[in-house]
Amino acid sequence: MPARTAFVTGAARGIGAATAARLAEDGCAVAVVDLDPDAAVLAAGKINAAGGTAIGIGCDVSDETQVDDAVARTVADLGSLDVLVNNAGVLRDNLLFKMSVDDWDTVLAVHLRGAFLCSRAAQKHMVHNRSGAIVNTSSVSALGNRGQANYAAAKAGIQGLTRTLAMELGPFGIRVNAVAPGFIATEMTAATAERMGLSAEDLQAKTAEITPLRRVGTPADIANVVAFLASDDAGFVTGQTLYVDGGRRL
Repeated sequence: MPARTAFVTGAARGIGAATAARLAEDGCAVAVVDLDPDAAVLAAGKINAAGGTAIGIGCDVSDETQVDDAVARTVADLGSLDVLVNNAGVLRDNLLFKMSVDDWDTVLAVHLRGAFLCSRAAQKHMVHNRSGAIVNTSSVSALGNRGQANYAAAKAGIQGLTRTLAMELGPFGIRVNAVAPGFIATEMTAATAERMGLSAEDLQAKTAEITPLRRVGTPADIANVVAFLASDDAGFVTGQTLYVDGGRRL
């Protein structure tokens, strides 16, 4: 059995899947957690086929009971819970005057309530072991972005949650940090391009032109940073939000 266990939400695709795979490469057993249970099992299967250890779990991170059950299953099946990556997310973009209450509530529930529920459930095991690492996914949109009042508020909230949990959990040997990705080429940003009337490739090209590194990010770019923050190499790093954006904030 691997020495550490990671619980990664929104892990069936995109940044989450890349993170789960990278943590498995680093020797973690991984709970691949996603709203889509079939996709979670499929992603876990790929990790197992590559020589890692993983289980797929269907879970709505905004549902308290489902989160508690998913964490309990992870500990029962994999032996511990040492790393939590709060990555699950959705988009419901719209300008304020067009944004529905459901648009607002859905985004806040998945991103912010989900991170709270998962962190609360995971910390019980981490406190008992007096060690652990939590890595939350924020975004450059936390600084504000037109058409994303809900998403920006949720991602800014993630940064406040990160700093507060670092203060509360630090005495128990638990570190809490966040990554704030810029434009990453995923299914989610491809859907954004479609709403804008562009192809995914066109939006990526336009974004790359105004990014200092002259490219957009990949899921692996974020997974590599998460892996560092979850590792002992980041043993004195807590309460931080690290922007991974190629030098372009917005």
